[in-house]
Amino acid sequence: MTQTTEATAVDLTPPSPRRGRIHRAWFVAAVAFVTILGAAAFRSLPGLLIDPLHQEFGWSRGTIAAAVSVNLALYGLTAPFAAALMDRFGIRRVVAVALVLIALGSGLTVWMTAAWQLLLCWGLLVGLGTGSMALAFAATVTNRWFTERRGLVTGILTAASASGQLVFLPVMALMVDAGDWRPAAVTVALAALAVVPFVWLLLRDHPADVGLRPYGATEFVPKPAPVPGAARRAVRVLFSAARTGPFWLLAGTFAICGASTNGLIQTHFVPAAHDHGMPVPAAASLLAVIGVFDVLGTIASGWLTDRFEPRRLLAVYYALRGISLLFLPMLLFPTIHLPMIFFIVFYGLDWVATVPPTIALCREQYGDDSAIVFGWVLASHQVGAALVAFLGGVARDVFGSYDIVWWASGALCAAAALMALVIRRPAARTAGALQGS
Repeated sequence: MTQTTEATAVDLTPPSPRRGRIHRAWFVAAVAFVTILGAAAFRSLPGLLIDPLHQEFGWSRGTIAAAVSVNLALYGLTAPFAAALMDRFGIRRVVAVALVLIALGSGLTVWMTAAWQLLLCWGLLVGLGTGSMALAFAATVTNRWFTERRGLVTGILTAASASGQLVFLPVMALMVDAGDWRPAAVTVALAALAVVPFVWLLLRDHPADVGLRPYGATEFVPKPAPVPGAARRAVRVLFSAARTGPFWLLAGTFAICGASTNGLIQTHFVPAAHDHGMPVPAAASLLAVIGVFDVLGTIASGWLTDRFEPRRLLAVYYALRGISLLFLPMLLFPTIHLPMIFFIVFYGLDWVATVPPTIALCREQYGDDSAIVFGWVLASHQVGAALVAFLGGVARDVFGSYDIVWWASGALCAAAALMALVIRRPAARTAGALQGS
């Protein structure tokens, strides 16, 4: 009887791709990569515009940094709701709307004349758009389309953000250095719009939509029914996760991750280097090199996460990052020299290498809700980034340099390494225990 039932199930189940053919999951991952890459372009622009906006409009660096803070905070706070919306309306619709928001916000900045317009366009619209395509999007794609190679795919999709920085940053730096920042904003808007057709035509919400099993799965997985009440579910998952200790440790470490990357280096490295006499295109090129090595480091981190204990990986990543930040004030000069190149390579390899092990720990702790939980953890990442983006600008206005910000961030990274080591494993490691309640 059992054999007959299994045979019937096989007959009714769409077959997996024949051996030798590339599984559709890899094409979905490729479209997701290009999508995240397109959204990353605007997030690489703020550090280039602090000085030009200060010179053109007379706004303080703290005011400009406040708009960056709104953008970064919304990037994180939108993510858990976007993950729930993807469960309700599908990945394709949510991502297409997000790309349009990014293009709209970026394009409208060329007509702004007041600081509140910067907050609206740069902060609100682009923050909502990028937040809807944040790393929770990568986690959703990975969880739905893959049962094997999840760490590797997570690393690849995370690297897309760095690749966007790599592709757009040098070009935009040249545009800004030529005397006008507006062409750079228009370039970002057009890049985001260009990705929309690829998303609509090629991205699919679930393997069952095309009659396939997830990559590496031995059984066909039916597409789950749409989940109503996306906002309620996101909040409910937050309250449930917030009653556990690992959530706060993951949120705390990831807040420090955001503070020491998006909030600090991505926002303030170019103006800090320019303070020491380095030309803006040269400083932007160094950030682009960070993007190159970030791709390598994140993919390698995904590979390592499939093989080693993610807690220990996180501790090593944060410790090395903190040490490198303590040395940065001694490396800033008008010209690029070998120690600075070593810092850039080292920091690039560590930039978001923290993402694959963090997602793996969320999956280990929270099972089917892991994408939404990671969305909230990502929110803490961006809150940390927003705080340091704002405080870094204020520190520059008050002290005349960024040195105190580098040192404080290095100390925070040391604390994050210790926090990662004390994250406990779930009490029961079986699938049933993880999904039981």
